[in-house]
Parts: sequence; structure tokens; C-alpha cells
Amino acid sequence: MILPQIHRSLTRGDLACLLDEIARSDRRDAALAAEQLEAGEVDEVLEAPAAVAAVRGRAGVPGSVPLALLWYVPIRAELRGRDEPDVELADYTATLCVAFQRSPALRIGNARAVRLSDWREAIRALPSGTVAQGERAADCGGLALWWAGCFPERVARLGPGAPRAYTTFAATALTLAARMLAGPAPAAADLFHRAAERADVLRDSLAAARADYLGRDAHSAEGRLTRFLSRLEPPSPM
Repeated sequence: MILPQIHRSLTRGDLACLLDEIARSDRRDAALAAEQLEAGEVDEVLEAPAAVAAVRGRAGVPGSVPLALLWYVPIRAELRGRDEPDVELADYTATLCVAFQRSPALRIGNARAVRLSDWREAIRALPSGTVAQGERAADCGGLALWWAGCFPERVARLGPGAPRAYTTFAATALTLAARMLAGPAPAAADLFHRAAERADVLRDSLAAARADYLGRDAHSAEGRLTRFLSRLEPPSPM
């Protein structure tokens, strides 16, 4: 069962990499971040504009930081920009990216990994109301959320309304997991309940954060230039 793991697994080496990236743009920001880390203010550093800019990189190339930070820092920023202050939700959403990106069985080339019918059947295959079924519902819900947020173009090819269907499935599966795990794993159940309620926001934050890594032409010279220029002059508010 996938649970938030980025915060508890961060090392001093991971944070040192982030400081190095910040210093490449502004040594004063890096010095301030170092002082905050020494004071135990890790969240303040991870949420700072300097950290977000460092992770997003220069000239459209993401910063040289661990995979967990490449996802967590921009997702946290996107959620905060959408009035979602829940740090654990940010950690959970970023953890989905790290967990599924590292799993060979869930590579984008595996067509069966994107079918809602397979996930529904996988949940129904386990005894109803059991912890095992709850855990599988949680992982299937997280997987649907990941696909809807990180690969919306691929999901859209499955038919009209597919992206919405994936988000709805994610919310339903996470709600089911929350109900079944309320007794044996109340903390996890509470997390899945909150994730289900904010599924749209989590998907939108994933979609925005993934543009640097997985978006259309993300790794082409033209794509990098486009992202770099867009950061120089952010769109004017409507």
C-alpha cells in the first residue's frame, strides 16, 4: 500500500543537493536555506520560492536533485497555489509519482495498466470489506490519479470523458479504501479520505508539475526553450 514516504526518507545528502542547486542561482538564498535547515525548518526550505526555482531548473532543464525532490517540491508549490496546505497530501501525491515511475510493471508501454475495468476487477477479486481489499483499492485509486494527472493525453485517447472518469474512479476507490481501513489503519484511512475529497486538485497539481518531465516535447530543445521563456514572463492575471 502506497503511503507518504518522501519526508521520512529525505537524507542530509538530499537536502545538500537542493542547497547546491539553490546556490547556483543565488548564494544568499542558499545561505538562508542552510540556516533554516540547521534550525530544523525543513518544510520552510522545501516550500521556498528559491527551492521551487532551483528544482525547476534553468533553460528548461530540471535541477540536479533526487527524484523525490523533483516531484515533491513542484507538487507542493502547485497545491499551495490551489489553496491546499496539507503537507501530507503533497507528500502522498509526490510519492505516487516516485513509486509508479520506478515500477517496471507500470511503464507507459503496458497498455493494460491504464484500463479501469482491470482495476475494478482487481478490487472485486478480493473478499469484500477486508483489509486486503481496502489496500488494493487504495493502490488502484492512486494509480488512476497518477495516470489522470501525469498522462492526460494518453488517457484522453481512450474516449470522451476518460480523464474525468479516471479522477472519479480514483476518488471512489480511495473512499472505499478509507472505509475499509478505518479500523485497522485509521491514519491511512484519514489520508485516503482527504485525498478522495481533493482528487481534482491533486490531479491538477500533478498535471502542472509533470510538464517539466513528462509533458509533450518535455525533453526536446524547443520544449525546454518554451518552458524557460514562459518562466521569464509569467502570464498576466485575467
